[in-house]
Amino acid sequence: MLDFTPLRDKTTTLDAMVADLTVDDLRNLTNEMIDAMLGAIADCTDEDVTFVPHDPNAHDAYATDKSEEGISWTMGHVVVHATASSEEAAAIAAELARGVERDGRSRAETDWKTVTTIAQCRQRLEESRRMRLASLDMWPDEPNLELFQPYGFIEGPVNAKARFVMGLTHDTPHLAQIKDAVAQSKAARSA
Repeated sequence: MLDFTPLRDKTTTLDAMVADLTVDDLRNLTNEMIDAMLGAIADCTDEDVTFVPHDPNAHDAYATDKSEEGISWTMGHVVVHATASSEEAAAIAAELARGVERDGRSRAETDWKTVTTIAQCRQRLEESRRMRLASLDMWPDEPNLELFQPYGFIEGPVNAKARFVMGLTHDTPHLAQIKDAVAQSKAARSA
């Protein structure tokens, strides 16, 4: 998997980080991330999916329901959020690769309250893998990498490769969040 530490430390740009990546690399990175997430929940139960972990830093400035701004996210919540963000990045990247200028979002997120079983989490991750990989099949043989999109907190240009990888940068802390929720749930169960 990509190490995003240099990007967070601002010792490199996203454009530099993705410069040598191929579409096959993007496929492999996607598979690695989904496999890591599935591995993190491999021996989980339905109880782990809905367990509410302790998260003193919980804050979602984008919560559509203001009462949910400070809630800790269940594993199911993290899975649907992370997959929706990466799918959005993949969809926008496919448009950029085809030379389509876009403005706005391309996001659909499953209602996290409906995800209550480990089977649903696994299904959502596999569905996301299929969708992300399918988006790469939409890229032309010679993708447009000269079309750039501004993106708030990212320094430097954001082309199709960078936009796709932004989904993986978003997945990375959520993978850690999934692992933490699982660990807390298992500890609570064994207590």
